[in-house]
Amino acid sequence: MITPVIMAGGTGSRLWPLSRKLFPKQFLKVATENTMIQETLLRLSGLETAQPLTICNEEHRFIVAEQLREINELGTIILEPVGRNTAPAIALAALTELNNGNDPVLLVLAADHVIENTDEFQRVVKRSAQLAEAGKLVTFGIVPSHAETGYGYIRQGKAVAGTSGFAVAEFVEKPDLDTANSYLESGDYLWNSGMFMFKASRYVEELTKFNPEIVAVCKKALAHTSTDLDFVRVDETEFTQCPDDSIDYAVMEPLCRAEGSESVVVVPLDAEWNDIGSFSAIWDLKDKDENGNVHQGDVLSHSSTNSLVIAEQKLVAIVGVDNIIVVETKDAVLVANKDNVQDVKKIVEQLKALGRTEADIHRQVYRPWGHYDSIDFGSRDQVKRITVKPGEKLSIQMHHHRAEHWIVVSGTAKVTNGDKTLLLTENQSTYIPVGVIHALENPGVLPLELIEVQSGSYLGEDDIVRFEDRYGRA
Repeated sequence: MITPVIMAGGTGSRLWPLSRKLFPKQFLKVATENTMIQETLLRLSGLETAQPLTICNEEHRFIVAEQLREINELGTIILEPVGRNTAPAIALAALTELNNGNDPVLLVLAADHVIENTDEFQRVVKRSAQLAEAGKLVTFGIVPSHAETGYGYIRQGKAVAGTSGFAVAEFVEKPDLDTANSYLESGDYLWNSGMFMFKASRYVEELTKFNPEIVAVCKKALAHTSTDLDFVRVDETEFTQCPDDSIDYAVMEPLCRAEGSESVVVVPLDAEWNDIGSFSAIWDLKDKDENGNVHQGDVLSHSSTNSLVIAEQKLVAIVGVDNIIVVETKDAVLVANKDNVQDVKKIVEQLKALGRTEADIHRQVYRPWGHYDSIDFGSRDQVKRITVKPGEKLSIQMHHHRAEHWIVVSGTAKVTNGDKTLLLTENQSTYIPVGVIHALENPGVLPLELIEVQSGSYLGEDDIVRFEDRYGRA
């Protein structure tokens, strides 16, 4: 039985403004009507797999749980209190299985890749499981379609008898264009996909050999876990001490260099893989019109070619342009030359340096109970459109600096307002004074939508005192 390990971290910088720090690209619907993390698990359908182990950031936990619950693939979600790269994250998953008395084959997958040929992907996974069962540490090498300078490469060594794998001769850093062309011409090099397969015990064994501190810290962090709803929290104090290292640097490369080692095996994968590392990758992926354009949303075009335009809210029109990217969201617009989209992260760096919230969050913010959209704000007022899912409830809370007016647009609201409990329906409203304990609940079977008008001397999200919360935030 294969246990999928889903790596669901990310900073949201390469596809800004669609993705943000608190809503990175794995939560976007890029290729299909499902999000990328959902597609990562759905493409395993038909394989014999156990429930997944998902590793994610504390700040992403509710989005991960909701998206996995939508496809009935919730499994165990391990929360990293801080990011420490892939080697410690995979160690948490492997040690969790071993602590439970299991030693499965782990299939380690990034949550933000697109693989269009699912049948070929599954065929390669099935063959690779045999290598993993035999004690090999397997990595998947993508058969290159062009000379790419944005990926690391793997040089194939001699074939492993009776299998489709090859011993890894070496891992190679991202090359310049001339070197990438030589790799492509040689036929000996594959793109490093960042996907792996091995038994839990073998990974821990080799990680202990080359980076024992990572294993020691992860064991201590797992010795003091706590369970919170669907989540397993590891000890923050211990895990913060963990070295920051990738699986490539911590295990695969040193093991590959070990004299006489044939433990690291690369299996070629030719399954229309794409890591969606830029907006150019989205343009490559999508069907184009007769002028080579990709339009998503309300878009008009005249005398324009080879461009990607994504419009989320407004009409976007382009005239007489070529080879550009235009992305419009509720709170930001990006215009870039398609050849320079790798530098979008430089804009994110500027936003962070300026302390601007657009680097971290969208105007629409997701919560475990639903979401809110900050549609207008001034120096002493803010207007939000709030959507509460059926059966969900916001925390029992109060504010020191702001009052709130709630107007129900649709659905039914059960409101706690001081010592009163109210049922409000469409077009009805209530007023929450400063300092009054209150709560909002949707007792119905349809989404509750309301407009919230805040007014006061301070409107920050940190002016919330929670007394009781079903999501563990009190």
